Order: sequence, then C-alpha cells, then structure tokens
Amino acid sequence: MAFTLRKVAITGVTGTLAASIAAYYMLKEEGDSRWAIVKAQESVPRKVKRTLPTRDDQIRSLQTDSFDIVIVGGGATGAGCALDAVTRGLKTALIEADDFASGTSSRSTKLIHGGVRYLQKAIMQFDIEQYRMVKEALHERANMLNSAPHLAHPLPIMLPVYQWWQVPYYWFGIKMYDLVAGSKTVKSSYLLSKKSALELFPMLRGDKLVGAIVYYDGQQDDARMNLAIALTATRHGATVANHVTVTGLSKSANETGKQVLSRVHVRDELTGKQWSIPTKCVINATGPFTDSIRKMDDPTVKEICSPSSGVHIVLPGYYSPEQMGLLDPSTSDGRVIFFLPWQRQTIAGTTDLPCKVTHNPKPTEDEITFILSEVKNYLNPDVEVRRGDVMSAWSGIRPLVSDPNKGDTQSLARNHIVHVSESNLVTIAGGKWTTYRSMAEETIDAAVKACNLQPTSKSQTDGLLIEGAHGWTPTMYIRLVQDFGLDCEVAQHLAKSYGDRAFAVAKLAALTGKRWPIIGIKLHPEFPYIDAEIRYGVREYAMSAIDMIARRLRLAFLNVQAAEEALPYIIKIMGEELNWSEDEKAKQLKSATEFLQNEMGQTVNRASRDKIPINLTKDEIQLYIRRFQLIDKDRKGYVSINDIRRGLKEEGEKDVSKEELHEILREIDTNMNGQVELDEYLQMMSAIKSGHVAYSRFARMAEMEEEKHEREMLKKKISVERSGGGL
Repeated sequence: MAFTLRKVAITGVTGTLAASIAAYYMLKEEGDSRWAIVKAQESVPRKVKRTLPTRDDQIRSLQTDSFDIVIVGGGATGAGCALDAVTRGLKTALIEADDFASGTSSRSTKLIHGGVRYLQKAIMQFDIEQYRMVKEALHERANMLNSAPHLAHPLPIMLPVYQWWQVPYYWFGIKMYDLVAGSKTVKSSYLLSKKSALELFPMLRGDKLVGAIVYYDGQQDDARMNLAIALTATRHGATVANHVTVTGLSKSANETGKQVLSRVHVRDELTGKQWSIPTKCVINATGPFTDSIRKMDDPTVKEICSPSSGVHIVLPGYYSPEQMGLLDPSTSDGRVIFFLPWQRQTIAGTTDLPCKVTHNPKPTEDEITFILSEVKNYLNPDVEVRRGDVMSAWSGIRPLVSDPNKGDTQSLARNHIVHVSESNLVTIAGGKWTTYRSMAEETIDAAVKACNLQPTSKSQTDGLLIEGAHGWTPTMYIRLVQDFGLDCEVAQHLAKSYGDRAFAVAKLAALTGKRWPIIGIKLHPEFPYIDAEIRYGVREYAMSAIDMIARRLRLAFLNVQAAEEALPYIIKIMGEELNWSEDEKAKQLKSATEFLQNEMGQTVNRASRDKIPINLTKDEIQLYIRRFQLIDKDRKGYVSINDIRRGLKEEGEKDVSKEELHEILREIDTNMNGQVELDEYLQMMSAIKSGHVAYSRFARMAEMEEEKHEREMLKKKISVERSGGGL
C-alpha cells in the first residue's frame, strides 16, 4: 500500500524547525496508520486487554475491592504469581513496598540460564533432584526467550580451556546441557581452537590457552522484564501498586472455625494513608524479607532465610566483544565469575558472601577489587584493568532458604520452597530468576488448594506473551526510524526495551528542532534514552526519580556518573508529569543522588581513589602545582566554582550550566566543602596515574589552562623584529 504525505500548514515558524514540525505530524499520522494496518494483519487473534489504569485507580481498587489473592512483593516471583493468578480468573492484587524489581530482581547477572554447574553436580553425584531442577530451568529458559523476545535473547558464552585434559571433561558437560534441553535448546554448543577463540574474544589472554568451548544461555533486561510481567498482569485485570507497605495481617475464623488470614493492613508510602484489604489468601513473595512477613503471621516462627550478597560491576564495552560472554569456572577461591556484554557495556561478577538483610545493600571495595583481580587473570595485557573503569557497582541479596516443610532448618534448599502456614500464609522463597514462572504456578496451585479458591482455569502462563511481545519483530525499529524520524540507535533501544509499546513511547517524544533526528531529545549524549521515556515511565508507575533512573531506564546500573548528570532533566520532566513542587524536586534530587552514591557504588569509587597514596614524582608534583595555580588566579589556595566557570569560558565553553559546574567540582571535592584544594587535585592526578580513576574533567581543564598559558608566553618571547626571519 502506498502512503502519501499530507500537507501541514504552520504559521509563525520557519526554516528547519518548521520542516521538522511538519514532518513530525505527517510521520506521526502515517505511523499511526501503518501501525494500525500491522496490527490488523496479525494472524493470531488475542484477547482485548484493558489499558493501563493509573496508580490512583489501582489504589482506589485496593481501598474498595475484596480479593481472592493478595500477593506481597513485586519482584519477579511476586509479579509472576499475580500474572498466573489473574489469568486463572482469580481476583488478584499485588502490593510492593518500594518499586517493582527494586530488590534482588533488578540486581542479577542478567542471565536466563539452566544452571550448567548444577548439571555437573547432577551427573557426578547421580543427583536426580539437581537433574530435574536443571531440566525445569531449561524449559523455563526457552519460555522466557519466546514470551518476551524484545527483552531476552540468546547469548553465546565462552568457557576458556587451559589444560588439554579439561577439553573432553568440559565438552561432555556442555553437550549434556544441550541434550537435557532437547528441543528447547537455544543453539548447539561447539568447540574452538585457540586461534578461533582469540578471533571471537580478542581480549582473552592467549599465552596458556589451548582452546575454548562455546555454549548458549539467555540474557535479559531483568528490571524491565519484571515490570513487563507486572504490567501484563494488570492488563489482564490484576490490581498492582508499588510504594504500598504491609503493616500487619489479620485473621478471622473460616467456615470450619479455623483462624485464617483474612485482611492485609497497608500504608501508601506516597500519601501516608492506611487501610486494610479483605482477601481469601495472602502470598508472601518478599525474597530476602520472607521472614518479616512470616513473623507478622506468627511471631514465634524460626527464620528460614540465609541472605547472601552478590556484587556486580560494570566496565566499558571494550572489555568484551559485543556478542560473546565469558565464564571462568575456576577462580582463585573457587567461585564462578561471569564476564558478559550487556547494553553495550560489560558486566563482571559475582561474589557470594553472607550478609544482613537490608533494603539498601551496598557494594564494598573488597568485593569490587576481588572481581577486578579475577578479570585481570584472563584478559590480555593490552587491556589494562583499571579501578577507575568501574562505572557502576551494585549488590543484590540472594535469599537462600531452609525448608520449613522438612523441619530441618540447617539444610538449605537448593531450589525453592512453597510453604503454607497454619493460618494459610503461602510463602514462596528461594529459586532463581529463570524459574519465576514455574515457581509462580506451583505457588498458585498451593494457594488454590489451601484456601479453597475457585479458579476458572488451570495455569495459562506457559507460552503467554508478555507486555510488548505481541507485535515485536527484530526489524521493528526500522519502522520507528521511518515513521517517526527517530535516531536509529534510539529506535533500536526503544524496540528492545518496550517491544510493540515503543510506538506509544515515540508518540510522546519532543521535537528536536533539528533536521535529523526529528524527535527524541537525549537525556545524556552517551546513551540512547530520550525524553519520551520519562513521560511513559510515569504511566508505568514510576513515582520517584530512583524508580526512573534504576528500573524504567537502566542508566544508574550502566554509568553512575551519567545518571547523576541526567538527573536534573529527568526530575524536570517528572515534575511536569506528577505536578511536583520545587521542594519535592529538591527532595527527589537528594534521594536519587544518595541512591547513586550508596547503592550504585559512586561513594566506594571515590573512597578507593582517596585511600591510595600519592605516587607522583617530584617533577609531576611541580607540574600539577603550576597548573593548579594557573586556575587559582587570585592565589586563594583553593579553586572555587567561579574559577572553574571562568576557565571553561576562556576555553570557549560559554553555555555550561550550573549543574555541570557543580558536577565538575563534586568529582574532585573529597572534603565536600565546595572548593578544590591542592591536595585533592594531587590525589586525583595520582589516582589517574595509577588507574584508579579513568578521567577527570577538572584535570583536563587544568591541562588546557597550562597549554593556553604556554601559547601566550611564546607570543611574548617572539619579538616583532625577529618574527619575519629578516635582519
């Protein structure tokens, strides 16, 4: 079918901007038409689901309705339970104290895996339970890749081999992995020579390498996957609400006289309002906080959760090939290290240390250093592994659990447990991201039986497409470029993050005023996130700046510095959408900055720099003192924000915002007194020299100041008489 452009009359605007506006409306209208045709041509009819209710609508439902099931916890398992329950025809509510995926579910290794290590144990120890666990996980891996193809994709992972005898050993294990997966296998694994391995992973150290084995698992955007599952549940009729905390549980006698849970007492953290929700069944899916809900039900129960922290770090994309991960099964202390490309960066991890349950887990310098030292062992010398290359770091709490069904609290369950208390509290704990759906199915089965619920069907979620998957194709982003005038990289990002909902996001994008791209103002020049995602993120229940930078966008996880730089613009747009006052905007900026500093590793990055001794030579110290004095023209002994502004203006950067100036100051102001002193500058330069810091805008500015000074001195030295070269 041919499409023609409609003429658009625009008065009062001329030139490129007028052309952009005209093209925007024409392309927008044409995009709507083409998208409608694509949807009409879909061969498989699907149930018409409701539009997303607002959060206010969801809160009203929680205040006025009664439910068959109330699920506590909005992580992967809780969202999976909500989707499973509502698609069975049960009246379902899901409440989350913070934000969807705010805990462990957004802080994973991003892998969808069957558990190749567990299969090794199953074979070596003839352990049928481990075998079944792997087989189930491989089935669920295939299901996730099919049900959310925009958020999940196959990823080849290389297993480097350094001893010849290991080749048949690893090869047998990986081939068994393929065999157990059967028809659900992603792609067949294969063996590589040393030369081929280095061609595919050129960063790999080659001196002791004898070859490699490549096998396949899946990779996902975990927080957005979690959110998509929750959104799919509410599209099917579930009531889901974030920032709603459980304050207590109430019991009443059922028809047999038994005391069972009948009400959940909650508080809206945004308004402070409290009420209770009537329900027939309560499901506890709170991960590391499992025991806190169990104690609301029965204060005398023994704790079953043994939390363990796993730290991951993010390094620049050049540390790994774009489409090849790495698994090191034999680190110095026996832990497995993954080294994976993700969102054009590289994730390395993880650690495994006992920890305390907290809402705000923090990465430590020891854990970051351990990961870096292991990474250094298998990368070639051309890749200098620098502490300053750590762009973000986070800690996730794994809730290892003992099984109360067995009465032995000493034995940790290898998989997950579903437990029903005397008062019918259904607890689901343990497990892993990959098996969230089967865990949810098992949990709802247990809830239906224990609470005598009346579903209209069995579980419907195996094969169910989730939010964004219905109209998605690998080349869908091309339509976004052609129909809306989006930058190609931005269009690819939108298609991968939102699936077929990317068209709805694009409609919210602002005009750029440029010839190209026509729409989509970037939030940060280094990343493909645009203004429209903030407005759409509010519709996806982002209620705080942290919700936005950590889970609707993944900027906090990718680059903590970039996230901080983008915060003012993000808060400005959110303020427009949510009618925030100036005080509220300031509060949001403060809390988001603290989140980046504490939970995303910014503070530990700075602390690592400040602890290292100054290792500069005498000549280097003299050079940096001279540069510092050139910026401190008034000889105050320190550099103020006005000195930085003046220096940047003299270099031709006249439009530097106040926020950017404070940012330059903050990255070097370790004393936090609003000024840069000489010792702080020397510490920064020493950190850059040792690799603890990759780059500093202040250091570059000082260098440019010296270059300018030398040019001026050179002009003074050359007299007019000598300049022509004559007598």
